[in-house]
Amino acid sequence: MKTNEHERKWLIELLRERSFEKKRVILASGKESDFFIDCKQTILTAEGHALVGSLMFDALEALPPCEAVAGVELGGCPLASAVSLTSFQRGRPLNALYVRKDVKDHGSKKLVEGDKTLRDGLPVVVLEDVITTGGSTLKAVEKLRSVGAVVVGVVGIVDRLEGGADALKAAGLPFVTLATRRDFMGAE
Repeated sequence: MKTNEHERKWLIELLRERSFEKKRVILASGKESDFFIDCKQTILTAEGHALVGSLMFDALEALPPCEAVAGVELGGCPLASAVSLTSFQRGRPLNALYVRKDVKDHGSKKLVEGDKTLRDGLPVVVLEDVITTGGSTLKAVEKLRSVGAVVVGVVGIVDRLEGGADALKAAGLPFVTLATRRDFMGAE
């Protein structure tokens, strides 16, 4: 995987400053953790958006080829947009898809936004901000499969090292991450 180590360190520093807190929290998975990281606080800055777009686009090289990137509502949506923009700027355009947690109950009642990009067999990579158990990612993968996409891998910003990578690999999904809990909590 091509990695710009300078950009990776810059992103981790931004995450430490804007997103990371060492404290006890209950996560969406229901598990308790000794740290909290709200990546949106970093991703939604101009420099965070640019860094994430660049680093996640580069991380795609370690996975099977894709033709679109998908972000899970809400944290993954800006990731998909950032990578899509970067892909266009670098001459390899990838459309973005947004995967809803639930089908809209009005209007088009879509499960996946950007659906005009979809076709049976479309190779897609799912982008996630934080991976804990992998449960929300696997739900998104099922939703994408239900509309005909073929998910070829997952790229995460932070792997909490709490079983998510193993769950994704067990599901046959190659996984790449930009950072892990060790980048924030040390070796422990």
